[in-house]
Amino acid sequence: MRKTSTTLADGRELIYYDDTEPYLSGEATRDLVDTRALLPSMSQSQMRFDVLTGEWIVISAQRMDRTFLPPADASPLAPSRPDRPATEIPAGDYDVVVFENRFPSLSETAAQQSLPTEVDGESLWPLAPGTGRCEVICFASNPEASFVSLELSRVRTIIDVWADRTTALSAMPGVQQVFCFENRGKEIGVTLTHPHGQIYAYPYLPPRTDALIRQSRKHFESTGRVLLADVLAAEQRSGRRIVVDAEHWVAYVPAASRWPVEVHLAPRRDVADLAELSAGERDELAVVYRGLLRAVDAFFDGVDEVPYIAAWHQAPVGVDRELGRLHLQLFSMMRSPGRMKFLAGSESAMGAWINDTTPERIADRLREVLA
Repeated sequence: MRKTSTTLADGRELIYYDDTEPYLSGEATRDLVDTRALLPSMSQSQMRFDVLTGEWIVISAQRMDRTFLPPADASPLAPSRPDRPATEIPAGDYDVVVFENRFPSLSETAAQQSLPTEVDGESLWPLAPGTGRCEVICFASNPEASFVSLELSRVRTIIDVWADRTTALSAMPGVQQVFCFENRGKEIGVTLTHPHGQIYAYPYLPPRTDALIRQSRKHFESTGRVLLADVLAAEQRSGRRIVVDAEHWVAYVPAASRWPVEVHLAPRRDVADLAELSAGERDELAVVYRGLLRAVDAFFDGVDEVPYIAAWHQAPVGVDRELGRLHLQLFSMMRSPGRMKFLAGSESAMGAWINDTTPERIADRLREVLA
């Protein structure tokens, strides 16, 4: 993999990750010049503390006007072509590209705002700039591609890119967690259909991680063991919900799954984040991960592309890192062909989750389509 960094017209960073010739060897180079006339990138994002839940809420009003479902030939994630307006990517083709989001929820430039430390001068409502970083990762230049259609060599490259960005973003001042994820499907709000994912660098622990670390700390204090490792071991002892049992990776439907389609994937050994994976673990992950995505697509008869979220949960940066453990949460909110699970009153207002199926039935179906 060859890595080439450049700067877009408004100052945002863009990185080419090449895995094909003639770019891999450096015999040819990508176009690094962004010809667009853009104003310098500035973020007005801020974070307000919700005293009722103990959670930070990001206020990012500039995202209201972000690009919404353009035609494939006008996607900002496509390569720039001579007969079309320039896109976010100056080169006429690419393998994998990462760049700072033009409409970020969190950004390093947010720190340049002049903000008070409280909303309306009230100590109940702490206020802070929405610092951090939001990146877009484009998996392929072909707008008709999808992750499951990629060759294994490209999936392997993407794993290396995730690891590289995890290392870089974890080193940024103030970052507490790096989150790599993919949203797929208009049903869940995807606004750009080009095959891509995102990477967030949070300046705080998101609520799910915060809750996980609290539970992990209690478990460690009472047992001296890591909670996520014990969960994996318990699923292996049961075997009832195991979907994949490979040399380095185990996939299982969690005993208390929330979604009508959900599977977790974890390494056998204790690994904090994607950057810590060995070459062998990354090689096998490419095969297992793509296989799980294909299984989700085959889950419902008559549905070719199931909407999903693929979320890589990584250990926090620094404090409490030893209590976290890398794992994938892959899930879909589709409960039957053409029908979605909407987060209505109980889930949205009360946070009281209700699953419409059983984890065992999910595991049975995934094993069936993986066979």
